[in-house]
Amino acid sequence: MNLGIFGGTFDPPHIGHLILAAEAQDQLGLDRVLFVLTPNPPHKMGLPITPVEERLALLQAALDGAPPFELSRVDMDRPPPHYAVDTVCLLRESRPQARLTYLMGGDSLADLPTWHAAREFVQACDAIGVMLRPGRVVDLPALESHLPGVSARVRFIKAPLLDISSSHLRERMAQGRPFRYYLPDAVYRIILERLLYRPNQPAEDAGGPAVR
Repeated sequence: MNLGIFGGTFDPPHIGHLILAAEAQDQLGLDRVLFVLTPNPPHKMGLPITPVEERLALLQAALDGAPPFELSRVDMDRPPPHYAVDTVCLLRESRPQARLTYLMGGDSLADLPTWHAAREFVQACDAIGVMLRPGRVVDLPALESHLPGVSARVRFIKAPLLDISSSHLRERMAQGRPFRYYLPDAVYRIILERLLYRPNQPAEDAGGPAVR
């Protein structure tokens, strides 16, 4: 079993997450992609973040009906801090026969030497799938000098250029701008029903009617 690990806060999950996960599955030959919802990411301490119960409902809705994708509670069911190295090691314990590929973006790969226990993280992964945007270049020899063995594990993924981010969507929603088509339909409906991201505005989106 070849498993991809796709970690994040998913605040909110959007179509870009699903497209990138699908590309990783296809190009790396993954049997499944585990979406690991991180309740309290160490690199976002002190920043405003939607309660994990709300993000969990959104992510469950986004993954419903997508058999290759699976929600993992590995970070939710343990106390913080939630470091990636611990996530991989726990998944290794629960699925000892699986080949684990951690998925990340090119920026994260460049910053990898600054991660907590970075060398241990690299050794824990069977492969590291890197979603590299067009025109982005990563200096693997420089990374190798800091993290021996990383070059042999990196597998580049040709990702489409999608200028979508959760932070961008939160900003759009707070401003009352259209956001409907950036999201899976089920995620969009929950956001409207629960008045998420726009607490002082009615459940109405400029991209479509409110849910009745």
